[in-house]
Amino acid sequence: MWDLYLMLVLIGGLTLALSLAAGTLQSRGYLPAESILAVLFGIAVGPHGFTIFPLPVLSNPLFFIEQISLITVAFAVTSIALRLPATYFRRHAVSMAALLGPGMLVMWLASGFVTYTLLPVPFWVALLIGAAITPTDPVLANSIVVGETAAQNIPERIRFLLSAEAGANDGGAHPFVVIAILLLAQPLDSALATWATETIPLEVLGAIVFGLAVGAGVGRLEDWLSNFGLMEETSVLTVTVALTFTVLGSAELLGFNGILAVFAAGFTYNWQSDPQDEAKEQQVEEVFNRLFTIPVFVIFGMVLPWSEWASLGWRGFALVVAVLLVRRLPMMFALRPAIRPLNYPADTLFVGWFGPIGITALFYATLAARETGSEIIWTVVSLVVAGSILAHGATSTLFTLWYGQLVGDAERL
Repeated sequence: MWDLYLMLVLIGGLTLALSLAAGTLQSRGYLPAESILAVLFGIAVGPHGFTIFPLPVLSNPLFFIEQISLITVAFAVTSIALRLPATYFRRHAVSMAALLGPGMLVMWLASGFVTYTLLPVPFWVALLIGAAITPTDPVLANSIVVGETAAQNIPERIRFLLSAEAGANDGGAHPFVVIAILLLAQPLDSALATWATETIPLEVLGAIVFGLAVGAGVGRLEDWLSNFGLMEETSVLTVTVALTFTVLGSAELLGFNGILAVFAAGFTYNWQSDPQDEAKEQQVEEVFNRLFTIPVFVIFGMVLPWSEWASLGWRGFALVVAVLLVRRLPMMFALRPAIRPLNYPADTLFVGWFGPIGITALFYATLAARETGSEIIWTVVSLVVAGSILAHGATSTLFTLWYGQLVGDAERL
């Protein structure tokens, strides 16, 4: 119990401090990257720092990170679903199809090719690593597009675009991860048959249908009860937390992809229930961001595999730089004509750079390492995630202010 109480003090104290200092940090243009501070805090208190908390209760840290990452991503995609307009995917069907179809495919192959070129790993292991780092992380993406600085400098069309992509492509990476895992364990024809008859129709399409049905049902029931005066005034936070837990647990028990199901449920719940004002939705999102994401980054900082990173040598550093430059930017410029919200070159550059790799990648990496027994997957993905947290966190405020000035000047012309 001592370890539990100590963990509560450490993570609770950090969350309290960051919550109290958030306004000062952002309003004065300092680094708002709470993810960086949380990871550094984890390093400091963990076994590689001052060993204030040596992780005796985490006998299997990767399994623990897998589970807490899944829950954190689920709440992140729920908060995105609540903030998006109900008609967003219908109005931007072509843009989203481009990003979630060829866009994700290109990011997967580019990431896998870079990994296979720079590291001495088998081809399908490289593609499995590439699949894990393909999706845009909803947690880090939220930190970029939410808040006063973002609202003042990033147009709504770009904030919604980044949010919609981050919410949808986390579960969308599941087929890429699964096919790579299958091909590491089965012959090509058997792997493709399993993928085509189980993964796509059941785990992906089944998850979407299940989530849409549950979210719509809960939203419509809430609306109906409210109209007849049979329901007390309930906070958005209470309902969405309960909905997220219920859909995530049910989907995983039924063999569906939980992340996809949760995003679909949150989207149709927001569509069917009484519309919430933007202030309430942002409050929900900020609560999710702090309460569920700071602990993950603290624990991530505690378990960083420093010696395994060092064994990669210069190749590890080169991989991080290559992934950040090759994975997303070229794809965004190539697909720019099909993505309607991108009006200016600055839009494309901003969206192309801010496709952070974070907690979703940790979830897929720990899942893949457990399924395949390959430790190199966790080593490589954790290094790329750490590089993304540092690079995107350190540039978020400066690039946002620079981008806001560029777009403002372009729209005044």
